[in-house]
Parts: sequence; C-alpha cells; structure tokens
Amino acid sequence: MTAEEAETQTSDNVGNSTATVKVLLVPEGHVMTVAFVIGLSIQELKGQLASELRVPVEVLQLSLDGRVLEEKQSLMELGVQPHSATRLEMSSTDPTAHPLRPLRPPDHDNMPDVITVRVQTDDGALQEVVLEIERSRQQKTFLGGYRHRLTGQEYHHAAVQTLPKRRPDRGIVVYNRDTQTQTGKSHGQQTSVNVSTQTTRIGCYVSCMNDKLVTPGNYVTAYEYHQRRLKAVICLQSYARRWLAQKVVEQLKMDRDRRLAWHELREKRRRLEREEQLRELHQRWMRPQKKEDLDLLYQALEDWKCEQEDMINETMHGSERKAALCWLLEQEAELIASIGRQKIAVQNDNYDRAIRNFLDKSAAPHQWRAADGQMIQMDNQHTIRARELRDLYNDINLPAESEEQRHHILMTLKHTVKEHECQLTRDIWQLIDREVDLMSKRVKSAKLEGLRKRICTLFLQFIKKPAFNPEMAKLLKFPQKACQEKTHILRCISCHRYKGCAQVILAANARLSGRCQACVRLDNMARLHSDLSCYRNILSRLRDDEQQLNESAKIPFLLQVEDVQHMVEKVWTSCSALNASSELHDLVFVRWEREKDWSPWNCILLATEETSAHLEVQDVQGAYAATFIHGIKYKHMLAQRYFRQNPVMSEYLDVQPAETQTNQLHPKLIMTAEQTSDSSASSP
Repeated sequence: MTAEEAETQTSDNVGNSTATVKVLLVPEGHVMTVAFVIGLSIQELKGQLASELRVPVEVLQLSLDGRVLEEKQSLMELGVQPHSATRLEMSSTDPTAHPLRPLRPPDHDNMPDVITVRVQTDDGALQEVVLEIERSRQQKTFLGGYRHRLTGQEYHHAAVQTLPKRRPDRGIVVYNRDTQTQTGKSHGQQTSVNVSTQTTRIGCYVSCMNDKLVTPGNYVTAYEYHQRRLKAVICLQSYARRWLAQKVVEQLKMDRDRRLAWHELREKRRRLEREEQLRELHQRWMRPQKKEDLDLLYQALEDWKCEQEDMINETMHGSERKAALCWLLEQEAELIASIGRQKIAVQNDNYDRAIRNFLDKSAAPHQWRAADGQMIQMDNQHTIRARELRDLYNDINLPAESEEQRHHILMTLKHTVKEHECQLTRDIWQLIDREVDLMSKRVKSAKLEGLRKRICTLFLQFIKKPAFNPEMAKLLKFPQKACQEKTHILRCISCHRYKGCAQVILAANARLSGRCQACVRLDNMARLHSDLSCYRNILSRLRDDEQQLNESAKIPFLLQVEDVQHMVEKVWTSCSALNASSELHDLVFVRWEREKDWSPWNCILLATEETSAHLEVQDVQGAYAATFIHGIKYKHMLAQRYFRQNPVMSEYLDVQPAETQTNQLHPKLIMTAEQTSDSSASSP
C-alpha cells in the first residue's frame, strides 16, 4: 500500500465519523441536536433537518459565526473534528409561509438528543461513543414501585433493554432438588417483652396534659347482652320478611298484569278472527267464487226460510197464513233463481280460469334444481309449440279492435291448423271462412259471438290433442288397461251411472257404492241446503297436523267430510270436550294419547287455544279426572261402533275384550235406567 492510498483510507475513515451538531432555530431560539457524519455535505444536512421540521429544503439557510455556509461544503472542511460538537444557526428565507418550529414539545428540550459516553473495550482501552437518544411518543407502562415511609418519596420501577450483567460462576451449585423440595415447619414461640412506665417522682416530672379520665359504665350481664342481640335479630328478620313479602306481592302483581294482558290479547285476537270470519263470510255471500260458496248461500236461504215459517206460524192463522206461505214460496223461488244465475256466472269464470291455467301449465318450460341450488329452465320444441298455441288461443278470445286485426288473427289460425289434415281442422277452416264472409258483409259483432265461441271451442279441442300439441300428453289423463280400469269404476246409486272412484263419495262406514259428487251437490241444492265448509276445514287441518307428526298416517286420509260431520255432531255434540265451546270455526281434532297415531277412537275435540295445553300432557290418566276420562272412552266406543261397518277401517280397530266393552256400556245403561225412573216418578 502506498502512502497516498493510506492517506486516502485514513481520510475516508475520518469522514465516516460522527459529530454532535447543535442547530439554533432563528428567531425562535430553539436548539436541535443531531448526530451527523462529518464527511457529508451541508445540502444533505439540510435535507435531514427539513424532514424533521417538515419544511421545504429551499427555504433553509445555515450559517456559522454569521457566515452563510455553502451547500457543497462538509463539516470536515469547516474544521469539525470527529466525536466533537459544533453550533450552527438556521433560519428560513420565507418566515411567513414556512416558519421554523420544532415538532417536539418544549419539555423535551432540557435533555440533549445526542450524548457522548466512554465505553471500556475488551482490551481495557476507553473508547468514546456518540449515542443518539430517541424520544418515544407512547406512554410507558407503569411497573409499580414503592414509597419511603419516613420521607414519603416515591420510587418507580423502570424497564431497560440492556441485559443484566451475568454473575461469575463460583463453582458451587446453588440450586438443587433437595433445596427446592424442602418442607417447612411452623412453630410458635413466646418471647418476653420488656415494658416500663414512668411516673412523677422527686427529680422527675411527667406532664399530665394528655391524660384522659375514664369513667366506668353500667355493667351488662350476659342475659342482657343476649336479649339485645335477640331483639336486633328479630328486627332484621322483620325487615327481611317485609322485603320478601313486598317482592312476592310485586311478583303477584306482575303475574296478574301479565295474565290480564294475555286475556286482553286473546279477546282481541278472538275479536279480530271473528271479524275476519264474518268479513270472509260476507265476501262469500256477495261474490261466490267456488261451489262451497254456493252451498253457503243455500244454507243461508234455508235458515231464512225456517225463520220466516216459524214467525208466520206463530203470528198468523187461516187464510192469512196460507197467503203468507205462498208469498214466502215465491220469494224462495226468486232467491233460488238468483243463486242459479250466480252459479252460472261462477261456472263460466271458473271454466275460463281453469282453461288459462291448463294452457299456462302446458306452455311452462321444464325446470329442475342444479347442484348449486339454482333453478334451471329449459325450452324444447314441444314447449315452444304449446306456447304459440296458447298465445293464439288468447288472441282469438280477446275482442278485436278492428276488422283488419280480427282478419289477421283468423288467417294466422287457419295457417296453423292447415299443417294437419283431419275432420277437426276442416271444421275449423269452414268456420273461419264463414266468419270472414260475414265480416265482409258488415254483420254486427254481437251476432258473431256464437260463431266465434264455436271457433274457440274447436281450437281448444285441437290444442288438447297430443298429435297436434305433444306437450299435452303429460297433462291429459288417459284410461288405464281394461283389467285395471274395472277396479276403479263405481256405480252411483242415485243416477245409476258408472264413474271413477275419485268422483264417488264413500262414507267410512259404507259397504256398497255411494253417490257421486254431482248427485250429492244436486241433492244439497234441492233438499238439504247444508254447508259443510266448517267440517271440511276441520278435516284439512287434521290431515296437515298428522302429516307433520307421522308421514305414514293413513286413517285421516280415509275419512270423508260426512264422517267428520257425524263425529262432530253425533259423537262430540258439536262442542269442545273441556270448555263446551260450540264455535265450529275454532274446533279441532287432536290426539287423546300423544304417543299413539290419531284415530276416531284416539282423539278429542278441543278449541284451538286448548290444544297446546293438552299436547303437553304426558299421562292423561293423571292429568284428568276419572269421570272425564270415562266420558272420553265412551265417545271412543261410539266412534268404533260407527266405523266398524267399514272393512277398511276395521283393520285399524283395537281388539278389546268383551268385558271391557260391557263395562263401558254399563254406565250408559245405568244412566238410562236412572232417567227412566226419574221420568216415571215425575209422571202422575
């Protein structure tokens, strides 16, 4: 290595040394202390100071002893030695826009930012090291401390990052198992304590200014002490019992208010339900939409007729009574005619609605649910064909705005049916040509209604044929094989026609074929005038409840509406078994024993609000009185007697010994004998 290289390396080592630079902010007078490498330029020193003061570098100006420093000069060129300190002045060229203010709070200015300490190296030499103090902005954790009891001075514990100095190894094991597991012993020790007192004597004066005069009080015996404690205990118990009584009274008041609120809410719910039922009943009276609504009208007519007859028989006699009965008969005939007109309107509306639903179902796209849960829809050539025919049918039914539009629809229909050659399509062509000819002759639209209706009817037959509309093959019910069809055909005992088993109503106790639905409805309209909607609702709710409890339930689905009517009226006397409520809209059948499936001989008729309490009962034998249970068993026996005539229902009957049935009938016989004896005693 040459002398020049050694000199260059030495200058580089000196240039990498640091020095403490104290910067005086003019004119604020604050002092900043930073550690800076003496080999760097003044420009780099300005950049560091500008980043700390958050001002632009261009507005900073450094000076030494009143002389402005150049940016290319370094501290080493200014004569600053390594590990030494120097003082510079810094000002702002634009003090208005960019004043120089230190970001650190003033209370930190009393401590230098850089300190120089001497550290002893491993070889024993002393070396000066410049340390920069970092001031943390966060609050240090309080580690506790202690306070001097005499002086009151507080000393706080402090945590440092420097590891403690390791103690030299003395060669002796200061921790072992015997020392750590040594058990200690506690032993009491009585030590002597020397006590002395000082009194006034010759040569010694003791002040008595702080002495206290103590006078003895009344002596309290043990009996008095225990009596006082007893009175205190009694007082505490009285207050505690008063507090407990107040809590009990408050709880009772809360229970009373809650029960009154529940009763009020229940009455309000009942009132709203009753109003809703009356509103629905009035709506069914005024605007019947179904066949059941017409039965309701016939029942209302029968009730009005019976009421009028009773009033006429009570208030009139002779010819006047006959005239009033004739007038009543005329009024009944007019009302029946009015109901008949409403029936025709309802049938037309239902027919049109059924046709629209049928066509919409045939034109609906195929749907299925994918693995991700989304619904997928797909159209094929058959669904598109069904949708075109449905739209064309709707266009034919709508009244045309002009003759040109009607003519265009008819031509579209003609081209559609021309694709298939048969007698039906030829009839449609002839009717279309006839309507077009009559329209050309300026015939009024009112006179063409019959012809247009015939076209709609024939086109509907065209749509229903699977040969022209393949999608109809999935919706129409084709007859089964002849051997299978015979078992599903029943003969109506009223009209003597053979109909499907779904159209013939069979009671649960019927052995032969029953009447078809049309005959039953006609008989109700002409003679009975009864409404079975309440019993139909009871049966529907029973089936829904049993379907949720047991999906394989069969008996509720074997019952008919007439069977439910017989059970409600004849067996349970149209009232609840608990509170004797006779509101049919509020009655429901539930299980008598919750573990067994529902059946007519395992049921009870209750109001809706009573079902929840009954279903929570685990053992009916312990929950109800013996007399009540005996009455329920008697009603079950009547239901068994009624349904035993049906061979299908008899399979589900529980086989009971004859003695049990005799014992069940015995109370009824005794009751009948008592009633007979009472009637005999009362007779003269």
